[in-house]
Amino acid sequence: MTTSADDDFLVVGRIGKAHGIKGEVSVEPRTDDPARRFKVGSVLATRSTRPGPAPSAKLTIETIRWHQDRLLMRFVEIPDRNAAEASRGTQLVVPIDPTEVPDDPEEFYDHQLIGLRAEKADGSLIGEVSEVVHGAAQDLLVIHTSTREVLIPFVSALVPLVDVPAGRLVVDDRPGLLDELPDEPADS
Repeated sequence: MTTSADDDFLVVGRIGKAHGIKGEVSVEPRTDDPARRFKVGSVLATRSTRPGPAPSAKLTIETIRWHQDRLLMRFVEIPDRNAAEASRGTQLVVPIDPTEVPDDPEEFYDHQLIGLRAEKADGSLIGEVSEVVHGAAQDLLVIHTSTREVLIPFVSALVPLVDVPAGRLVVDDRPGLLDELPDEPADS
């Protein structure tokens, strides 16, 4: 969520591979409560992450089921495999309720983190969080410094403090995390 228009929405899933020939797709949930966000008849807004024509701006859930640890859905607006393949990578988003916060105080929505000031433990400025990248192993914070972009694994050992009301987070610097390590001399 990097632009102001996107700030009004929360990503709750991403469409993956087509499943079968009747328009069913796998969905990668980006929510801790898929049963709440995904119900038959629910209408989800979309955001395309692929170049080319955008899929339908809204998708209506027709069916939903779990199959071998994968969430599979059919949407009214995706009638066949071709449309399912064209929708791959599309993000499913819902409007943000400003009063809603995650149940766990150690969890944050992306929009809460983007724009936070990143500081070292001594209070010196590192930069600003510009994006949250959701990886398979862990999430990464993209921090723009005055000279470059750094990726910080979003784990409590490296980011021990997130203070959303104060607009900052603390990064516990480690060798090679924020500054490049010097080249080691070659053994002769």
